Amino acid sequence: MIHLDAATVLLQWATGGLLFLWFTTHRHDVGRGYGWLLRGSFFVISAGACASGLAFGSSPVRDTAAALVAVSSLLTVRRKNMRWDLLAPCIGFVGLIAAGFNSASGPGATTVALLRIFVGAIFLGAVTDAMLLGHWYLVQPGLPRQILNELVDTVFWILPFETVMLLLPTGMISVLNGSIDDGWNGVLGWFWLACVVTTGVLVKVTKAALRERSYSAVMAATGLMYLAILTAFGTDLVARAVLA
Repeated sequence: MIHLDAATVLLQWATGGLLFLWFTTHRHDVGRGYGWLLRGSFFVISAGACASGLAFGSSPVRDTAAALVAVSSLLTVRRKNMRWDLLAPCIGFVGLIAAGFNSASGPGATTVALLRIFVGAIFLGAVTDAMLLGHWYLVQPGLPRQILNELVDTVFWILPFETVMLLLPTGMISVLNGSIDDGWNGVLGWFWLACVVTTGVLVKVTKAALRERSYSAVMAATGLMYLAILTAFGTDLVARAVLA
């Protein structure tokens, strides 16, 4: 049976996104408007996590953390010290720990659940912020390309860990070999595998595009990351829904 814990996924997304907001702004190269854009976006997502938890199955610690992430993301808008941007993701990770313990029974299953949630948060946050940062070059064309390169590199290196976490038993191998029925005669398992491979290819091509010196290379990279965010979410969400 396919089931997706929307509250946990949204909290993962907001936590990872706000973590990489700090990652890209703590050196003060990115304009303040970029921070406002991301804080506002992840405020909505974390508020949605809280609302989803309350509506579809509450986990008090997770849902309280989601509410605090939403509030703290707004409170840091006018802070000049970028270290305050770490407050929201730290709170978010506390909520994700609670979600991991609630989603599994037994030490082994809990460890796997926590690893999947933590790596998934980093994966979804990095790929989302890379796409949004690419768009920000339209507003701030003089922004050093190294910042976007670092985010794309993060996606490149975290993808293998994301894949391995989702293969750990009981994982997507059981879906691919038919031990777990995905309800679609195995189609979702192969769709997940296609998402993994396509994400890797898109990120690799994005890295190649960013080696070009022309400004249009940044726009090409942004378009590629637009596609990568779709396949990346397919990688995480399809597995999470099938294995729930």
